[in-house]
Amino acid sequence: QVELVESGGGLVQAGDSLRLSCAASGRAFRIYTMAWFLQSPGKEREFVAAINESGSSTYYADSVKGRFTISRDNAKNTGYLQMDSLKPEDTAVYFCAARWRNPAYSSPDYDYWGQGTQVTVSS
Repeated sequence: QVELVESGGGLVQAGDSLRLSCAASGRAFRIYTMAWFLQSPGKEREFVAAINESGSSTYYADSVKGRFTISRDNAKNTGYLQMDSLKPEDTAVYFCAARWRNPAYSSPDYDYWGQGTQVTVSS
């Protein structure tokens, strides 16, 4: 069992940056793939980025490539999503997720979820 808690969301202007954090507790975080998803009102949860257990491989949605960076610090049991050059269309609730297998792009493939943190980007 892994418990995940996101933080770092907020209201920013277009072009600004935010860093989301995902604090994990429970079973050893270092053995889990970690990912970030977003969900806008009335829409399905969408893949944003994923990182393997060691941090050696990362994966991104085309919409965030070059703007967002996923990372993790296994010593601190924490994952991060650095979001730069934010756009109004990035506005959503962002969720941290984990699974005990290779990285995946679909939300049903993830076993553990945080409660989400709101990111709002004004134009």
